Amino acid sequence: MTNPTIAPFLSRRGLIRAGAGIAASGAMLGNGRPALSATNGNEPRKKPLVIAHRGCSALRPEHTLAAYAKAIEQGADFIEPDLVSTKDGVLIARHENNIADTTDVAAHPEFADRRTTKVIDGEKITGWFTEDFTLAEIKTLRAAERLGAMRPESKRYDGQFQLLTLEEIADFAAAESAARGRTIGLIPEIKHSTYFAGIGLPLEQRFLDRVAASHYLATAPVIVQSFEVANLKWLRPRIGAYPRLQLLQLTVPMDMRPADVVASGGSLTFSQMLTPAGLADMKAYADWVAPVLQAIIPFGDATGKSGPLGKPTSLVRDAHAAGLLVSAWTVRPENYFLPTDFRGPGGDAARQDKACIAYMRRLIAAGVDSFFTDDPGLGRSAVDGMA
Repeated sequence: MTNPTIAPFLSRRGLIRAGAGIAASGAMLGNGRPALSATNGNEPRKKPLVIAHRGCSALRPEHTLAAYAKAIEQGADFIEPDLVSTKDGVLIARHENNIADTTDVAAHPEFADRRTTKVIDGEKITGWFTEDFTLAEIKTLRAAERLGAMRPESKRYDGQFQLLTLEEIADFAAAESAARGRTIGLIPEIKHSTYFAGIGLPLEQRFLDRVAASHYLATAPVIVQSFEVANLKWLRPRIGAYPRLQLLQLTVPMDMRPADVVASGGSLTFSQMLTPAGLADMKAYADWVAPVLQAIIPFGDATGKSGPLGKPTSLVRDAHAAGLLVSAWTVRPENYFLPTDFRGPGGDAARQDKACIAYMRRLIAAGVDSFFTDDPGLGRSAVDGMA
């Protein structure tokens, strides 16, 4: 049964296609790792972190140096590279392993025969897939805006930027941190962990190898995300050498199972994970829980139609009681993505910057410790403008 507050966003890939998408030091968490943002007892609450969702993806093609540079310029605390693998085992930043909508691969006749159909996490997908390309081949492609009709400013940059490796992003963050005199965190998401392991390209050890080889990744704040559970549990005992590396469990408030749970024949659902008992279990391996926006403050109805913003649920309070920090995903400035009472004139693609900032402040007031946003400049204004 689908939670009515998230009915418009039925699956992760549905979220991706709809554009609704999807993290320094303080108190210690119960598992002995330092919290990046927390409130304990009567301490003043720290400012929530502003996470650049795939960079400044509202204004530049996602996962490009342009998107990351803009986000850092705007004051993002963290930038997000989603990680998938090439055929030769290199971790690159793409939101999905299917690159049909985010690159110019279709314009390359030499790769026409690579177009195929695969089953990824139970869903049949047709396109071009990173695991069928070497890094050298990937480097011949250029990034494209996925939501071109909605984001014409970003679409102007189609064809200009290459696809990036994790090492390139880490080096760029290190250089920007040195130039700006502030530390910029990375919050990579490991994508389709079970799928990649099943085709002989497991991502987790490759990620740890890259951390070990990078001074910046080994010493800067890094939060590893996943919608799966087993890979975060696998990582937990293996990250002890990196005290600033944390783990974040992504969730949706639905009675659907993570891909690894499905593959192993388990019964655990995301909805169960978000109960007080489920959050207590999560605390054994994760530092953060990241629910979708509607799980924190609902908007919408049982038919899937968006509606006005409601009242906060108990989720933030329950997560904090379990010792978890909370990160919400993902705030976007266009009418289409906002609660109806935060929308303004114009069509679905019209930006409502002031209203978006006001919405972010409602999330902050609800107690989130960080939030993902496609426009970190608005996020910075929302956070810094609050008393």
